[in-house]
Amino acid sequence: METMAPLGIPPVQKEVVSPYRKLWKRLVVQRHLQTMALLGVVWMIIFNYIPMYGIIIAFKEYNIVKSISEAPWVGLAHFREFLDDDNLASVIKNTLGISLIKLVIGFPLPIIFALFLNEIRSIRFKKTIQTISYLPHFLSWVVLGGILATWLSDVGIINHILMALHMIDQPISYLAEPKYFWTIIITSDIWKELGWSAIIYLAAIAGVSPEMYEAATIDGAGRFQKMWFVTLPAIKSTISILFILSVSGVLNSNFDQILVLRNSLNDSASNVIDYYVYYTGLLSGRFSYSAAVGLFKSVIALILLLIANQVSKKINDTSLF
Repeated sequence: METMAPLGIPPVQKEVVSPYRKLWKRLVVQRHLQTMALLGVVWMIIFNYIPMYGIIIAFKEYNIVKSISEAPWVGLAHFREFLDDDNLASVIKNTLGISLIKLVIGFPLPIIFALFLNEIRSIRFKKTIQTISYLPHFLSWVVLGGILATWLSDVGIINHILMALHMIDQPISYLAEPKYFWTIIITSDIWKELGWSAIIYLAAIAGVSPEMYEAATIDGAGRFQKMWFVTLPAIKSTISILFILSVSGVLNSNFDQILVLRNSLNDSASNVIDYYVYYTGLLSGRFSYSAAVGLFKSVIALILLLIANQVSKKINDTSLF
């Protein structure tokens, strides 16, 4: 490209920089960050993409004696068998029942908790509440499951309290009763993750401009009106993204929690897809069948993700992609 020059002086030629050269220069400048990112990409390829080759066993009759390539091809036979299984209705009912109730109750609670926590003026009291609410998240379900099993036993503290309040006449073994299982699972999951799930909402609220609250105060808005008309609209994109991810995971029933708290007595209420895959795959040795069930679940989850993403994009112009 030539630049304007006075008469008698030859124009100065501008050097055209190749886009590849610009890219290489930026990579050199950011070499430390790029190296860290590269390690993450390599980890993802090794542990997330290469193992996807194993999905092929869902269409084969695989056993550990032969390799995947040697296993005979059976096509969609395992998928048909799953759809004809007598346990299918119970498994789907338990999975969707637990997950949908968790979504309806458990999703808005961290938002409400973050809103009220943000309104606390005492820094010391606020940090105390945060610490208490975060603590259960850092305990594994093995530990919490043991605690809950003790609390909910015939001689546990729950029975002692309810009997002292004359709410029940005799002790109840809650984990032995299928009718109580969903309530125990949903309540304990919310208790464990409420504080931790609120962190991202608190971070989003911290980014709201103070000028918006000052303008609302001048207009005569109270604290609840500020939460409704200022805070919530400001963090709606964060809420939408997390809701999309929650909908895509609606078939996940927190396998660790189910495995720790289930038993043969509450099997009718605790047999979810994740446990069904574990039982048929690892305990029964039907690797191909369990892989087919897991793949079926993943495909449904992908469809739900796409639907939730499209709906969110149309409603409030927020989406993952």
